[in-house]
Amino acid sequence: MNWQEIIGLVGGLLGNFSLVPQVYRLFHFKSAYEISLPFLWIWLSSICCWLLYGIFLGLLSIMIWNSVTLVLCSLMFYAKFKWGVQKKPAD
Repeated sequence: MNWQEIIGLVGGLLGNFSLVPQVYRLFHFKSAYEISLPFLWIWLSSICCWLLYGIFLGLLSIMIWNSVTLVLCSLMFYAKFKWGVQKKPAD
């Protein structure tokens, strides 16, 4: 494994590790009102593009970490739809 791939793996690790506290907070407090749905859709699109890019070029670090990011993003979507949608007021 070359040093460029190692840098990519470390960068992906750090980037994904930064998302863990946010995902933990969403599930701990069961609140996702503060997460923007348009942000999640754009972020998901970006992740999918990066993942495909990594697959097409055979870049291991891009494939691994964008797959992990996809899981974290999916958890955020789950939290948003479960705890972040405005409820209608009671009649």
